[in-house]
Amino acid sequence: MNAKLTMVAASLALALSSAVQAGEVEVLHWWTAGGEAKAAQGLKASLQAKGHTWKDFAVAGGGGDSAMTVLKSRVVSGNAPAAAQIKGPSIQEWAREGLLQPMDAVAKAEGWDAKLPKVVSDVMKFNGQYVAAPVNVHRVNWLWANAAVLKKAGVKAPTTWDEFFVAAEALKKAGVIPLAHGGQNWQDFTVFESVALGVGGPEFYKKALVQLDAATLNSATMDKVLETFRKVKATTDKNSPGRDWNLATAMVIKGEAGMQLMGDWAKGEFLAAGKAPGKDFVCAAAPGTAKSFTFNVDSFALFKLKNSANQAAQRDFASAVMSPEFQELFNLNKGSIPVRTDLKMDKFDDCAKQSNADFLATAKGGSLVPSIAHGMAVPSAVEGGIKDVVSQFWNNDSMTVAQAKQRIAAAAKGS
Repeated sequence: MNAKLTMVAASLALALSSAVQAGEVEVLHWWTAGGEAKAAQGLKASLQAKGHTWKDFAVAGGGGDSAMTVLKSRVVSGNAPAAAQIKGPSIQEWAREGLLQPMDAVAKAEGWDAKLPKVVSDVMKFNGQYVAAPVNVHRVNWLWANAAVLKKAGVKAPTTWDEFFVAAEALKKAGVIPLAHGGQNWQDFTVFESVALGVGGPEFYKKALVQLDAATLNSATMDKVLETFRKVKATTDKNSPGRDWNLATAMVIKGEAGMQLMGDWAKGEFLAAGKAPGKDFVCAAAPGTAKSFTFNVDSFALFKLKNSANQAAQRDFASAVMSPEFQELFNLNKGSIPVRTDLKMDKFDDCAKQSNADFLATAKGGSLVPSIAHGMAVPSAVEGGIKDVVSQFWNNDSMTVAQAKQRIAAAAKGS
């Protein structure tokens, strides 16, 4: 009888222990459509399998601006979620306020430092400790092209900017728009940073657009970047202002345009339209950038919580985000690639395999650089100022290269 009672007591203790450890994870994100929503469900299932409750805090809007507005109001009222989709220097801004929870216990136990490129892990840390968990890597410096349209024009996907302009002329003569573009400031800057990387190379890019070095921003190379950027504008159509990026991608899919300069989320549009990489569409590094890689990493910052069960759930959440299963599931749905450098790419398509190979090579070679267009490189106020100048230069032919250069340098100083 005593033995039986002991067993019952032990079972009850175990059950109570599990109940105490089961917590709630409230997750703020903007994955509300298609493959992103499916991937979020996979993460939710992973947490529920460990006995935790998932509280969805989804705020629609692909860029996350609406989500950040809601997050700020929640934090101010002392009611922060367990995790929020935040990226780049914004992670450091929240951490400096003392609001983020270090996750080093999880990161060290699972060897995150060995599985992430340093340039990525540095973004996830504050004062040497992980305060965010990375989800994926988007490559931004991609060129997408309609294979049949290129063939009709008698050209191949350009590998240099000189080749790009030759191809653009041939496409124009073939009766199609050379470059599909959507006129929004982040899209303008996506093109600009690919031009800067292709014309100036990774060292110029880092000095000018990451370190905001005044001499580099005022250099003759920046003149050439701006001149090339203006020439690229001439290959777009007059109806581009205000067009969403996915509508520009649709122009390439339909054969109305030959090419688009856009991050790898564009691939999802081709795949959704039933198009096959290598056959119906071409994915290639933006001209002049084959040995470089501009990255945009989605990540979850982890906010300080008071409840110990919810803290345990938060640690399990961070672990799940970095798990091989979630990294594969999410990125197969999103069009991006896993941020971990140790995963097999067998289930991924040729564009993703190329992206992954280039990601690993550039991480080793030092030409893996953060995308300023997508919030990875500089503080948000500086980013906004530079984006505005670049967009003004793109849309206003009367602004000179010298004026644009001077205004970009001023915006980089925050003035």
